[in-house]
Amino acid sequence: MRNAFGLNIPQTVADACDPTRMAVLIYDMQVGIVGQIPDGDKIVTACVRLRDAARANGFRVFYTRHMSLPIAVSGVAQLRTAMQWQRVDDPKELRTSFPQGSPQYQLVPELTPNSDEVVFDKITMSAFAATPLDIALRDCGIDSYAIAGIAMEVGIEPTVRHSLDLAYLPIMVTDACGAGHPMAAQRSYATLEFAGGSLMTDTATLIDLMSRP
Repeated sequence: MRNAFGLNIPQTVADACDPTRMAVLIYDMQVGIVGQIPDGDKIVTACVRLRDAARANGFRVFYTRHMSLPIAVSGVAQLRTAMQWQRVDDPKELRTSFPQGSPQYQLVPELTPNSDEVVFDKITMSAFAATPLDIALRDCGIDSYAIAGIAMEVGIEPTVRHSLDLAYLPIMVTDACGAGHPMAAQRSYATLEFAGGSLMTDTATLIDLMSRP
């Protein structure tokens, strides 16, 4: 930890891993998303381990959940994205992929939040775009977070990039971040490492740090 101008400047995972300044963010671990990933069960297990360690050691836990708007109230960007993901040319052929309350919209049962945790719904890829996450973290004095979930190349990278501009220190838990396209995920990691400002670790290392006396 470096100190300057009355500020503590975390530079490593160990520096950031303090319940007074770091939270755990579980990204989009929904039934309809986990089922699309070949190693989805492995990612669920890693996220559960991370979440349980956070609970046991006083770290705050936040979850995100992707929500699809009804087609009739979707705007231009939402329709364009849905057309790309569903591979259709006519908006009239679109269906709502993750409507609120649907089975595929729900978090997997293993990651059901407890009464001290919260889920933020979003219609964007970045967990910080148009959600209460930023103000919720800042209000708790949180300036770092460990992120795990699905998918690295689609939603976690945009979340990390967005949060860097919001002055957070993001920590990607690599073996707890799933991907639909492994090569695209590797490009995401490489690009973020080159750009700097974020950190990477694995579940076992982070749990050890979280469990320090």
